[in-house]
Amino acid sequence: MSTALEADPRESISADDMDYDPRLDVEAQLLCALLWAQPAEARRVTALITAADFDRPTYAALFDQIAALVEAGKPHDSAHVALMLSREGRTAGHKGKQLTTALADVTTLGATGGAEHYVDAVITQAYRRGFHLAAQSLAEAAERLPERDLFEHMCAHGRHLREATERLTKIRGGQL
Repeated sequence: MSTALEADPRESISADDMDYDPRLDVEAQLLCALLWAQPAEARRVTALITAADFDRPTYAALFDQIAALVEAGKPHDSAHVALMLSREGRTAGHKGKQLTTALADVTTLGATGGAEHYVDAVITQAYRRGFHLAAQSLAEAAERLPERDLFEHMCAHGRHLREATERLTKIRGGQL
């Protein structure tokens, strides 16, 4: 019988946990700037970015928490984000440690203004990542899917990437 307090096997430590510098990560910089942003700027940024735009699941989770606070009209600084994570029981175990450490790291990066300047870079990374993932998925599908499903699988990726292209073009003011 499992309980909520037992270790989650998905909480294993990966090599990426040990070899990473948030000072060089535009996603971390965006989160830092967002934590320090005034409410109006934070609303504009959270209207453009989604958690799916983040490569690191920890950053996606932090963004979700910040965006929820912004949407609720509540303070969205690191203390309030930490408080909400704690209230939701999300600070325990390896994943909880990752969240709280990442929050502390991004809070102190020094990107205390201009969160909107990071939006294009984060979305561009997500856009390119989408093409890499589509290519990997198509290669795997070519080996594993029945022939009758291959074309639709490719088209589904194409539709998704078209939407991503249109979103990026719109955010850049019609220029891509």
